[in-house]
Amino acid sequence: MGKRLLIVGAGSYALLAYEIACDMGEFERIDFVDDCKEISPTGGRIVGKSSKLAKLAKEYTDVIVAIGSPEIRLRLLDQIRKETALRIATLVSPRAYIAPSAKIGDGCIIEPFAAVHTLCKIQSGCIISAGAVINHESVCEAGVHVDCNATVPGYTTVPAGAKIPCGTVYADRISTRTEPLH
Repeated sequence: MGKRLLIVGAGSYALLAYEIACDMGEFERIDFVDDCKEISPTGGRIVGKSSKLAKLAKEYTDVIVAIGSPEIRLRLLDQIRKETALRIATLVSPRAYIAPSAKIGDGCIIEPFAAVHTLCKIQSGCIISAGAVINHESVCEAGVHVDCNATVPGYTTVPAGAKIPCGTVYADRISTRTEPLH
């Protein structure tokens, strides 16, 4: 059996995840799970609810949580880790730049034209939107969303669950390092 992806959610983030997954060309089947909708963003049927993920794990290899709320996204990722054998996927657009020394955690979605530079660490469940720049040796803790064309300056830590709005430069530095992470 080839790789089969379940996308948790059926809104605009789910459609974004679907499009990136298709661009990656790694999945032979992609379906959606949602607790409220019956029709997926691609017009097909929803295959189940999030409470059925353990049962659906028999038919799928991978899962991604494509929900905007960092609290819900991280809670579902934790539930998936505890209750299923599904591999938590990381979706990286082939049109994004990821430095070879950068580390990307599971459950992340990296959109086209995003740049994650040297020695950056992107923890689990982050969304790095189109045109966002994470500059050298920065850390985005779990669940961070760096929105379109936003910038995280070098040597910066963004706290878990934070959202950096479109077009802004993150200025509330939690820590500024002068020495390298390595």
